[in-house]
Parts: sequence; C-alpha cells; structure tokens
Amino acid sequence: MEGDSIIELKNVNFFYGQTKALTDITMSFEKDRVTALIGPSGCGKSTLLRLLNRMNDLIAGTRVEGEIIFEGINIYGTDVDPVDVRRKIGMVFQKPNPFPKSIFNNVTYAPRLTGISKKSDLELLAEESLRQAVLWEEVKDILDKSAMTLSGGQQQRLCIARALAMKPDVILMDEPTSALDPISTAKIEELIDELRRKYTIIIVTHNMQQAARVSSKTGFFYLGKLIEYNATEKIFTNPDVKQTEDYITGRFG
Repeated sequence: MEGDSIIELKNVNFFYGQTKALTDITMSFEKDRVTALIGPSGCGKSTLLRLLNRMNDLIAGTRVEGEIIFEGINIYGTDVDPVDVRRKIGMVFQKPNPFPKSIFNNVTYAPRLTGISKKSDLELLAEESLRQAVLWEEVKDILDKSAMTLSGGQQQRLCIARALAMKPDVILMDEPTSALDPISTAKIEELIDELRRKYTIIIVTHNMQQAARVSSKTGFFYLGKLIEYNATEKIFTNPDVKQTEDYITGRFG
C-alpha cells in the first residue's frame, strides 16, 4: 500500500570508507506498523536503522548514495538539518543509556533544549511519556532520583519515554531487549504492542521469536543486501527465498 508508507528507501548504498555495507536497498516502511529487520550479525541491519535518522553522519568517512524519503522529503538533501530528522525519528539503543541525571531530567532534557521551559508543561510531558512507556507507576514518587538507580529493564523503558517525549513519528529500536532478562523483555514487547497504535516502529532484532511476535512486516538482510521483505507471517511460514528459510530454520547464521 503505497499511500501508507512513511519512509521510502530508493536504491540506497552505504559505505564505511571503501567498504560497502549496504547494496541497493529499496524498501518502504508503513505508517503505524511494526517492521522487524533480521539477519546475522554484520549483515547491515543496524547500519540501515542508523541511516534512517542520520546517526551514521557521526561516523567519519561514511557515504550514502540513493534517497531516503521521509514524509515526502529526502532526509539526505543538502538543506535538511539532521537534528530535525532526529526529532521526528527517535531512537532506542541496544544497551539502556540513561543520562546520569534524575529520572525527570532524563525525560525532559531534549524538550527543554527545544524551548519548552514552563515547569507545568514539563511535568505534564514527563508524566505522559512515562505513562506511555508503562513506567509512571514505578517511578512517580522518585522522579528526582538518579536514573542510574533503576533496573536495566526500567532504564530501557525510561529511554523509550525519553524518545517519546520528543513526540516523534517514528521510533527506531536497535535490539532493545538484547541486554535484558526475559521478564523485562516481555514488558518491552508489550510496550511495543501498545505503541504501534500511535507510532511507526522499526526494530532490529537477533531474536527471531521476537520478530515473529511483535512485527507485521519483516525484512531479512544478508551481507548488506535485502534478501526478502514481506508480511512477517509469510517470512516465517512460507518465505519466497530459500536463503530466508535456511536462516529462519537455523541452517546458517
């Protein structure tokens, strides 16, 4: 469904210096859906994720070819500010990375930078974001405590709240549960299920069961190429490409 796509990649190649990390990627991400990117380590899925909000710009010697169209604009256009892109396309990393500040200041840090200064507005935003991240009930009485005192799973939900506080359209998640225990992982998966009603979520995961549980579409990457991209159920039960089937059944990777 062409009309529903929020991000489109057209013939995207990506280089770290002379090394080509992604080859000729053309795909689109549908609005208000969860899309999973799977494949063995080093296949380019995290590189692709970081391309979507220009995080790779921060690495010297990288180069992008092709177009990434977000809401009708090529985000690699010369007149596009990467900071604006990152405001609309938030990111949650593999390891929880809260700032060494209070829980409240973690959530309100970026909104403050963008000019929200009224205490009541910040309090409202903090509560709303923490509620969305299903963390409010656990932290509402300790908002002034350091985020570092929270458990790993709570820290990761705090990082999700921090991303939500910027009111993004898209949330990128790079293996958001790989550093967490099974109970915390289940909570994050439940949270993803809630958030997909309002946000477009693109998740890189090593965990095939997780991809099958949380996503409606799945892309399988191998050696920097998109091998197959389809409805998750089809990818996991009846893939078109033998290589996809071999990876999913554990024959390689």
